[in-house]
Amino acid sequence: MDPVAFEIFGMPVRWYGIIISFGLLMATIIAMREAKRVGIKEEDLLDLLLFAVPAAIIGARIYFVLFTLDEYQGDFMRMINIREGGLAIHGALIAGVIVGIVFCRVKKINFWKLADLTGPSIILGQAIGRWGNYTNNEAHGGPTDLPWGILVNGQKVHPTFLYESLWSFLVFLFLLWYRKKKKAEGEVFLLYVALYSLGRFFVEGLRTDSLMLGPIRVAQLISVITIIIGGIIFVVNRKRYLSNNDKIS
Repeated sequence: MDPVAFEIFGMPVRWYGIIISFGLLMATIIAMREAKRVGIKEEDLLDLLLFAVPAAIIGARIYFVLFTLDEYQGDFMRMINIREGGLAIHGALIAGVIVGIVFCRVKKINFWKLADLTGPSIILGQAIGRWGNYTNNEAHGGPTDLPWGILVNGQKVHPTFLYESLWSFLVFLFLLWYRKKKKAEGEVFLLYVALYSLGRFFVEGLRTDSLMLGPIRVAQLISVITIIIGGIIFVVNRKRYLSNNDKIS
C-alpha cells in the first residue's frame, strides 16, 4: 500500500504517523479510565504525557542513531530528521521511564503505582503502532513459505510486525486481568516489561533489519537484560510486600 495517506500543502502525511497517533490516543483513553480507579489525578497523567511523549520520540531517535552512526557520516541534520524513518521502541521506553521517575519525584507520586497504571496502555499503543511498520514495508522478517507471509519486493516474508502486534495484544489482555490481582505496586509494569521483552526476543530473531552490536542483535540483548532486571525487582517487591504484611499481622 502507499505509505502516504494524503498531503497538506504539498507535505505528505504518512499512514505510519496516523497509526502511531491513534495508538497513542487509545493508550491515553485506557490510562485515563484506569487513573480514576487507582486514585491518580487525571491532570497529573496528562501533565506526564506532555513531557513523556516528546521525550520518548527523542529517546527513540537517539537510540536508533547511536547504533547506526556510520550511516549518517556526521550529518547532524539527517540525524534529527525522523521523517526519514528510524525510531527504536527501546529508546522510547528508556526515555519514558526516566521522565516518569523525575515527574513522580517532583509531583510526589508513587512511581510504581503510576507505572502500573501506564503499563497496559503502553503495550496497547505498541500493538496498534506496529501496523505502521506494515504501511512502511519495514520491520519484516526473512523469506517464508507460510500461508500468512506477506509480499515485500516480490518476495514472501515473515510479517514480524504482525507477530509482535498479536503478542502485544495478548500481553495487554493479560495485564488488564492481572492488575486487580497484583500484590505489590509495580508488578503490572514489571510484567509488561518482562512479557514484551520475551516476545520481542523471539520476533527479533526473524527480522532482517535489526540494530546490531557486533554479531549481537541489540533488541535481543536489551530484552534479556530487561527480563532479568524486571524479574529481580518483581521478586524483591513481592518479598517486601509479604514482609510488611507479616509485620502488620
